[in-house]
Amino acid sequence: MLNFTDIAVRRGPRLLFSGATFSLYRGEKAGVTGENGSGKSTLLELVRGSLHADAGSFDMPGNLVMAHVSQDVAATDQPAIEFVLDGDGELRSIEAQIAAATERDDGARLGTLYARYAELGGYDARARAAQLMHGLGFDHTEDERPIRTFSGGWRVRINVARALMCRSDLLLLDEPTNHLDIDAILWLEGWLRAYPGTLLLIAHDREFLDRVCNRIVNIEHGEVHAYRGNYSAFEVQRAAELAVQASLYARQQREIRHMESFVERFRAKATKARQAQSRLKALERMQRIAPAHVDSAAFEFAFAEPARLPRPLLAIDEQSAGYGEQALLRHVKLTLMPGDRLALLGRNGAGKSTCMKLLAGELAARGGTRTEARDLRIGYFAQHHLEQLHADESPLGNLRRGGGARARRATEAELRDYLATFGFRGERVFEAVEPFSGGEKARLVLALVAYLQPNLLLLDEPTNHLDLEMRQALAVALQEFAGAVVLVSHDRHLLNTVADELIVVHGGRAVRFDGDLDDYAQWLADGGALRALNEGSVPAGTATAPLAPATVATLPVAPVPVSETAGQRRQRRRAEATERSRLSPLRAAVQEFEQQLEQLARLRSGLEQQLTDPELYQPDGKARLQAALARQAELARLSAEAEAGWLEASNALEERSRSG
Repeated sequence: MLNFTDIAVRRGPRLLFSGATFSLYRGEKAGVTGENGSGKSTLLELVRGSLHADAGSFDMPGNLVMAHVSQDVAATDQPAIEFVLDGDGELRSIEAQIAAATERDDGARLGTLYARYAELGGYDARARAAQLMHGLGFDHTEDERPIRTFSGGWRVRINVARALMCRSDLLLLDEPTNHLDIDAILWLEGWLRAYPGTLLLIAHDREFLDRVCNRIVNIEHGEVHAYRGNYSAFEVQRAAELAVQASLYARQQREIRHMESFVERFRAKATKARQAQSRLKALERMQRIAPAHVDSAAFEFAFAEPARLPRPLLAIDEQSAGYGEQALLRHVKLTLMPGDRLALLGRNGAGKSTCMKLLAGELAARGGTRTEARDLRIGYFAQHHLEQLHADESPLGNLRRGGGARARRATEAELRDYLATFGFRGERVFEAVEPFSGGEKARLVLALVAYLQPNLLLLDEPTNHLDLEMRQALAVALQEFAGAVVLVSHDRHLLNTVADELIVVHGGRAVRFDGDLDDYAQWLADGGALRALNEGSVPAGTATAPLAPATVATLPVAPVPVSETAGQRRQRRRAEATERSRLSPLRAAVQEFEQQLEQLARLRSGLEQQLTDPELYQPDGKARLQAALARQAELARLSAEAEAGWLEASNALEERSRSG
């Protein structure tokens, strides 16, 4: 259906890719992947005919009906649903012909046209357009709203709905999930799976690619290769390809051992909660696919070890927040400890970003209390921070300005080395950031956040502009972060690999959801989420026992009634303080064992790396080999003792928590 033969494409003097030869067949759903700037959007433009190849040939049947999402929508007074209906060009043409035949009073022609109109589904077209809009998150009251009244993100959704309205043979989608919440992504995912035509899709959401696509077209190092299967299958094939390259083999083994070590450590600590178990499975999957990303050295980074890890880091109690007279969140209660991993779910506009601003201290609370640890240091990534970068300054200048006293003391060489881990190298560190792409600006903001050495990370849609390699690097970096993480994201791979607890924000409430993301998707499909949240309860077996209305609490803390008196509140706080004091020695013991296990894991990893040295296995290396093996056995024994101690302390803490 789509045939690419020895294609080469340039952008100005730069060669994006060459020698691209592959075919896509009718009904296939192909995901186009590659780092930012590799030529993914250019490939779609080639298919659309808006540019031509510099070499080679591209051909496809001339009678195909093609649909794509435009980048811009004019701010007109046209009702949104009419704009969506315009996506069905043939139907609109028939409507125009019916109007003309009616004016001429041409009865015979009208009979033919109305028959065709019925064949095209004209009588239910408006209902179909409304269904598309509602699936993408629009309220039924917004169907007739003028396009000019919608924000940019919502106009993108209108454009997506218009493209889906077209009864196309070929559908081209460039990052359709960027402005969608998880609810809308799940709906779009189901729609695309059922789409009978051929799909060419650019996305940086691996879960979306996995569930929709059966082919992957990967652009890398100026070459284009097509793979069978979804994105996970591609990663496995890519890992196998790289494994045959001797120069990367040793590094692959280090990455595998690194992920194995982390998975084993997390396995001991994972609770029985569904989301924690889902995270464990996601980590095991990352362990398998880690070798597929070893040659992406530009995007290897880590969050620095926090100087202090006080317990708790932050506690907010009975706080409400909003804008103007409207309170979007009411009576929120949340305590964050080092190691906590929370993700906020909910539709756009439900209050997730408001909750993040409340936690960050950027939004004044209405009532309640906020207790910060003396050594609390927050790293806050928010979408509006991209606009707050100093556009006329370079990455180096922005880091000097936003990196605090530590950045002002650092040498230029130190700062350049740091920025290089985020992909800013050479002269790029001196260029003004204004013309940078969204992905480059997002990487720079992440670099600024990480440089502050936070012990609490608040990440509000950090992946919106990041490519798959950078998202993978972020997921890996968050595994090693010792502090707490609160995350808002529509990237389900990131949620699965980072979050242990899910919190649904809706109708001014924040309710813990004890299932995983698959349970959440099923819950939405069953229509139970809205009803349950409105009633302040959740279905049995799907989420935790009902929390107090609009309340989020960490698991060991009992729900607090909104109507408690000041005296009851003081009494409760005294009881909580007594409980914390009673459990403090056991928590300290658990933390000490965890630190021991992490240190021993690093030592074992280093020793295993030494054991890969071929010289150890030569005759003159026998003594060193025996010493290394003895040390390996000793570290294994110490690790087993530390794990036993950790398990005993954890069980004691759990028992005492229940009995208290």
